[in-house]
Amino acid sequence: MKQKTAKTIYWIGAALTSLWFGSSGFFELTKNPIVWDITVKLGYPAHFIYILGVAKLSGIAVLLTPNRFLRLKEWVFAGVFFDILFAFFSKLAVLNFAAAIDAIVAFIMVTVTYSMFRKLYPATYLPLAAPTKA
Repeated sequence: MKQKTAKTIYWIGAALTSLWFGSSGFFELTKNPIVWDITVKLGYPAHFIYILGVAKLSGIAVLLTPNRFLRLKEWVFAGVFFDILFAFFSKLAVLNFAAAIDAIVAFIMVTVTYSMFRKLYPATYLPLAAPTKA
């Protein structure tokens, strides 16, 4: 896959992810019933919902910053994956499978976006340094 194609797919995915999780975070902070009531129904306490909203909006700011904060973006992707995973299993346990379909769609979208992120910014690992004698 060409670099330009990977970049286009990544930015479309980053924009959709930001729209999805940004609106969710905003709704959590403003106590909008669209998100708030479902999250409370799943058993999460109010203080957790506010923290989740702040984390989502902070993560989106990092995700939308081009060519910077690459290590932090890894953490954002990890947080988004955990959010999706918890949402899926919570909805499955408390509601039903149909209520969890959005989590499956989000998982696919974020997985494609993350794989394009890795194509654009391959992980580099430094070998461990040999111990030095004092």
